[in-house]
Amino acid sequence: MESHTLEMTGLPPFPDNIPIATLPCLSLERLVARNSGEIQRLVHACEEVGLFYLDLRDVSLASKVLGDVDQLFQTAVELFDLPLAEKQAYDFSSQNSHFGYKAQGAELVDQQGNVDRNEFYNLPRNDLLGMTDPLPTPDVLKHRRGTLQSLARTCHSIAGVLLEHLNTSLGLGQSKLLDLHRLDAPSDDIIRLIKAPKQPVDDHRVALAEHTDYGSITLVFNRLGGLQVLPPGPDSQWLYVKPMPNTVIVNIGEAMVKLTNGLLKSSFHRVVPPPGDQARFPRYSVVYFCRPNNDVLLRSIAGDNRIPDPDPSEEAEAITSKEWVFQGWLARRAKPCSI
Repeated sequence: MESHTLEMTGLPPFPDNIPIATLPCLSLERLVARNSGEIQRLVHACEEVGLFYLDLRDVSLASKVLGDVDQLFQTAVELFDLPLAEKQAYDFSSQNSHFGYKAQGAELVDQQGNVDRNEFYNLPRNDLLGMTDPLPTPDVLKHRRGTLQSLARTCHSIAGVLLEHLNTSLGLGQSKLLDLHRLDAPSDDIIRLIKAPKQPVDDHRVALAEHTDYGSITLVFNRLGGLQVLPPGPDSQWLYVKPMPNTVIVNIGEAMVKLTNGLLKSSFHRVVPPPGDQARFPRYSVVYFCRPNNDVLLRSIAGDNRIPDPDPSEEAEAITSKEWVFQGWLARRAKPCSI
């Protein structure tokens, strides 16, 4: 099997003198093999903190995704090196869309009106897999369309392994969670390429505000530090999530919290400048957001299962997954678009 790594040569190591989150590292190989102990660890992680590492080694499915991500890190460098005016031609926010390019400073990071320090590009899975008419994209992304399609399919398959085991542990009907996340149905799943430019060494301001994700499962590929998590508990503090070679960081999103009436957890996380000598480099990320299909109502899943009974008033206010994503995106805009 071809070996891939998410380490980038020439980057300084992650410092060992800062507070680091102690997160479980699960094996995709064992989960695919239906190892009962590993499944139990998955369920515990999703019910306690909602954030963990997933080791992708020794699985042919995962070896492909590591190769695709390696290519897309280089693609992100080329994409964000384009002139700003050229990138802004692909900012579709004026069309009430969260797809395409987002420049630095377009999202709020706090109630005082400070703005974010990331730029990113959202590529919709519906577009990549031919379910909608393709959006205009820069040539650098057109040339990587095959890689992006491959990554979308593989990441969705990895999320499917997790959803299948959670479905069984929750006592739901056969494939209930998988049916809410079908690859052949319209969804707001996206691949996001991100760049956080390097900052002055004495500048420790937040690059991306604390938040929980809108969707169900987020797969985050990082090479530099900067991601922080706020573990549950009254005395918790922000802790760095150390990038680990050949792993993906998995984050449970708010959609799963709603579907399980709070049984599964979604932790607050944020992005700050990379620690130590890593701060001398721009920080790139490749992320896959797996979300429920667009027409799924975000309310507690009914049935004879472990999910607590819902509050009837909350059930009456349920909205679709598509509406939920759009409202969340709009709330973070520094300059809300017209509706």
